[in-house]
Amino acid sequence: MKHVEAARLRVKAVVEAKWFTTTVLVVIISNALILGVEAQLDGGPVEEVLRQVDHVMLWIFVLELAARMFALGRRFFRDPWSWFDLVVVGIALIPASGSLGALRALRILRALRVIDAVPSMKRVVSGLVAAIPGLGSVGALLVLVMYVSAVIATELFKTAAPEYFGDLGTTAFSLFQVMTGEAWPDMAATVRETVPGAWIFFVLFILIVSFAVLNLFIAVIVSGMESIEADIQVLDKEQDEAEAEILTELRAIRAELAELRARESTNAA
Repeated sequence: MKHVEAARLRVKAVVEAKWFTTTVLVVIISNALILGVEAQLDGGPVEEVLRQVDHVMLWIFVLELAARMFALGRRFFRDPWSWFDLVVVGIALIPASGSLGALRALRILRALRVIDAVPSMKRVVSGLVAAIPGLGSVGALLVLVMYVSAVIATELFKTAAPEYFGDLGTTAFSLFQVMTGEAWPDMAATVRETVPGAWIFFVLFILIVSFAVLNLFIAVIVSGMESIEADIQVLDKEQDEAEAEILTELRAIRAELAELRARESTNAA
């Protein structure tokens, strides 16, 4: 058992070393570039060589995950990012032949492991995940506004511009284009030929959806990232306080040892 623990500590030191994480990051980026070049080729010896290199890199990822699992033990499975790495590499290990040939395109998902390897990107994604509950509420509000607007626009403009507002589905797609700022002047010009006051609807819709509701998405995401940054600052502060407390205790121990040595010297004299 002691030998296993000693080996685990040695593997953990390697896995957490700066050179190891940098090497894994370089392999991830190189693998993504190779997959991109391979996607451009259509057979030939070069593609076969790249495919062999891809297999070697895949087994490097497998060995890296195995080393992390051995070093961290049960803690490995408590980290959501570890599960993310397992899923991404596991998909790449599925034989991509026959009916599963489409899975070959999913090999590029391994490039997403850069998120786990780069702390700043990891914090950004963590902020997005933290913002999901708020994004759900804003998304529900957007769907509600879009539905109400689609019903109104269909009732008002289906005769004037049936190609844009002929039915509820067509209207919803047209309003989605308006929301993104794409081709809405053409729609408005077509409708205004029959309904001169249609500009009021388009102006109100753009103000409500594009300038208000969509900006709520940005606000929620920023709030989520700020909460993550605040948590990180709290953790850093706690860590600094713990380190300062340890240093204070070490200094006190040193002072006591120095005092004891001084007493022993005095008694000896």
